[in-house]
Amino acid sequence: MSKGILDGIVVLDLTRVLAGPYAAMLLADMGATVYKIEMPKKGDDSRAFGPFINGESAYYMNLNRNKYGVTLNLKSPEGKEIFKDMVKKADVILENYRPGTMEKLGLGYDTLKEINPGIVYGCVSGFGHYGPYSQRAGYDIIAQAMGGLMSTTGWPEGGPTRTGTAMGDVLGGLGCTIGVLAAVVNKVRTGEGQKVDVSLVDSVVSSLEIITQIYLATGRVPGRIGNRYESAYPYDSFSAKDGDVIIGCGNDKLYELLVEAMEQPELLSDERFKTNALRVQNHKELKVIIEKWTTQYEIDEIVDCLLDKGVPSCPINTIDRLVKDPHIADAREMFVEVEHPVAGKTTLTGDHIKFSEKKSSIRTPAPILGQHNFEVYEELVGLTREQIEEYMEKGVL
Repeated sequence: MSKGILDGIVVLDLTRVLAGPYAAMLLADMGATVYKIEMPKKGDDSRAFGPFINGESAYYMNLNRNKYGVTLNLKSPEGKEIFKDMVKKADVILENYRPGTMEKLGLGYDTLKEINPGIVYGCVSGFGHYGPYSQRAGYDIIAQAMGGLMSTTGWPEGGPTRTGTAMGDVLGGLGCTIGVLAAVVNKVRTGEGQKVDVSLVDSVVSSLEIITQIYLATGRVPGRIGNRYESAYPYDSFSAKDGDVIIGCGNDKLYELLVEAMEQPELLSDERFKTNALRVQNHKELKVIIEKWTTQYEIDEIVDCLLDKGVPSCPINTIDRLVKDPHIADAREMFVEVEHPVAGKTTLTGDHIKFSEKKSSIRTPAPILGQHNFEVYEELVGLTREQIEEYMEKGVL
C-alpha cells in the first residue's frame, strides 16, 4: 500500500493534547513520516485522558495513529543535540508550546533554521507568537469565547454555549496543516523554510464568516438564534416523533417544494411567507406551522419524503446513528478499525480528506510511549543500541 501523497516528507511532532497532534495526524494520514517526540516516562498529557481501552487512552490513540513514537528530554544538553541532529533530516517541525518556550530551550525557529534553512516550523498557540496577548494561556474554550463563537452559539433565552466538540482546537489544527503544506510547496519551489504561526483565537475568528460581517456592515451585534440561519428560512431544526430533523430551504424554489411535500399550498399565498426576507422576519410563525407537520412523522419518514421532492433535509444524528450510517461509516470510511498492541481492536475516526490516486489511510496504531526509540535513533541519528540504552537510563530518552 502506498503511504500517501506526502510520502517522503519528514515531520518532527513536539505537540501535545489536541490542536497540534490533530495537524500532525492529518500529515501522517496523508503519508508523511511523523516522529511523535514525547517526554520520557510521562509522554503527551492526553495519554491520561479518557475514555480508556485496556488502560490505553482512546483520545490519544485517535490523534496519534500513523506516527513513530520516541521519547526525548529537550531540557537535557544531550537531548538538545539529538534533536538538532534530527532537524537536519526533517522537513517540518510542529509544536504547540506557549510562545517563547522553544526559545528558552535554545531551539526556537531562528536557531533551527541555521541548522536547516529549509525547515518549515509550524506552531499553534492560543493567541499567536506576537501581539499583546501572546503570553496568555490558550485552551479551546478560551478560543471559542475570545473568538466570538460562544456568544452566537445557543438559544436566545440561554447563555453563551461552547460547541459540543473542541472546535477551536480543531480549527487551529486545520489552519496549521494548511499553512504548513503551503510552506512545504514554497520550500520545494525556492528552497526556503518558513515559520507558520497559527492562533486558536484567530482560527475561530476566521470561521465566523457572516457573523462578523453583520456587525461590520450594519452595526448590529449578532446574538444567539438557535439552529436557524440569519439569511434564509426555513433553514432550521424541527422536531419529529423520534428526534429532530434539518430542513434547509435556501431559496424560493426549495420553499415551494417543501410546501408541496407538506400538502399545504395555502402557505404559498400567505403574505407573511411570500419571500425569503419575509420568511426570515416571520420565522417563529413559520416554524410552528412546519413542526405541526413534522411531529406527525418519524425522522426517516420526513427525510425520505423531502429528499424525494428535492428539498435538502437530514436527521440530526445522535452518535449511535452516525457510526452506523452506510454513507459516512462505510462508503466514506470515516470509522476505521485498527489493532493496537495493548488496547487490541479499536475503532478510530477516519481521514476526511480524500484523494483520487494516493489516498489517506490509517496504516498503524498510535505508538506506546517510546515504542520506536531504537529503530528511529539508530536509523535517523546514527546512535548505537548501547548509546540509546545509556541515554534511556539517564532520562535523556
